[in-house]
Amino acid sequence: MKIQLLSPAGEIHRNSTGIFKRSLRYAPLTLTTLAAMVPEELGAEVTIQDEGVQPLDLNFDADVVGITAITGTAQRAYNIADELRARGHTVVLGGVHPTLMPEEASRHADSLVTGYAEQTWPQLLRDYSAGNLRPHYFAPTGRELRGVPIARRELLRKKGYATVNSIEATRGCPHQCDFCVVPTAWKGVYAHRPVDDVIAELQTFEGRHAIFIDLSPVEDVNYAKALYRAMIPLRIRWLGLATTRLAEDAELLKLAAQSGCKGVLIGFESVSQATLNGARKQFHAASRYAEHVRRLHDHGIGIQGCFVFGFDDEDESVFERTVEFVDKTKIDLPRYAVATPFPGTPLYRRLEAEGRLLHRNWSLYDVEHVVFQPKGMSPERLQEGLKWSWQQSYSWPSFFRRLSGAPWSILPLWLSTNLGYRYFAQHLPSKAQGIFRDLSLTESHQVEPVAV
Repeated sequence: MKIQLLSPAGEIHRNSTGIFKRSLRYAPLTLTTLAAMVPEELGAEVTIQDEGVQPLDLNFDADVVGITAITGTAQRAYNIADELRARGHTVVLGGVHPTLMPEEASRHADSLVTGYAEQTWPQLLRDYSAGNLRPHYFAPTGRELRGVPIARRELLRKKGYATVNSIEATRGCPHQCDFCVVPTAWKGVYAHRPVDDVIAELQTFEGRHAIFIDLSPVEDVNYAKALYRAMIPLRIRWLGLATTRLAEDAELLKLAAQSGCKGVLIGFESVSQATLNGARKQFHAASRYAEHVRRLHDHGIGIQGCFVFGFDDEDESVFERTVEFVDKTKIDLPRYAVATPFPGTPLYRRLEAEGRLLHRNWSLYDVEHVVFQPKGMSPERLQEGLKWSWQQSYSWPSFFRRLSGAPWSILPLWLSTNLGYRYFAQHLPSKAQGIFRDLSLTESHQVEPVAV
């Protein structure tokens, strides 16, 4: 059996490395983990293609093609799937978007895998081999992730990534943020891998570094402390994601630093507590954000701070207020986005009920394009404000002001990533231009032909 695993990319990221020859992206885990789940008895030959770092070559010989898709890449995935099915390939779709929109996705696939795939993907392949492929596979995930195989990183085009040492210790999130797909897509499950399993996988890595892709392993404080204690002897340097809980617990923060944490991505989302409360992110305290940033910096941990524009209680002053906060607190790597109503989220359902969705062209649901009618400003002004914020924060004066607060031990890392984001800010996508004038064009699901 021959298996091809594909990860289409959105237009913003397709085949682009930015200012550097090598991409600043880390290797995703989805395809390499799926490859590791292929039953040995099938004797399958597995190939991986990630369009984020290489153009897709669709002229291949394969029995089964697995394609993963998020909402922003769904239309690209559908076009590729349709082309491959027309050539006689058996196509399986999975990922967040097919999980949220299974009826839509089923029109473009021979079979769907929704939810997590530890049980269903191996069973699907066995069924295919026996001639009994079913149209849909789903199995619930428990609270503990035992026996997750070590990802087959050797299948990656390694030179295309900043690192292939990506790993997860937890999945899901216990929170219910209004705009987030995770609670809906993964049914509110917050699951853990046994600490010993995580340590065993870290010990297989080439080089003393890792990137944890977990949304927030610190939500279970006792688990996170146990993990970080176990990591200390490994003497690695790692990056990851967290909520502000990391900075609120002194022991947890100390252990994270001792275990080698050099940077975290935090979704601050807004500098307004009222906005956070409205988005169901009341567990963050905006009044303490500056203190959190200082504490993290004091422990040698840099911060990628993410902010979202377009919430209902925001007006045009939000852009300047947010950029000023970023400069004042010296957040190392700011990232800006517009609120995006992904299917299945409370935000999507509310905007749909209010008739405020501008279109359902999924290729523009990439958090950098406005796809709904805001309350406090026009769609055009929201798009312009997003662009202004990016370019203001990555102007040379702001660039150097912010980096003057970066921990010296990791200054080279933040310098390179800031240069990469400065390039992005200067080359923001222009695809949104004109979409507010001719929305009828965006209803099509055939955005572009597939190059072969």
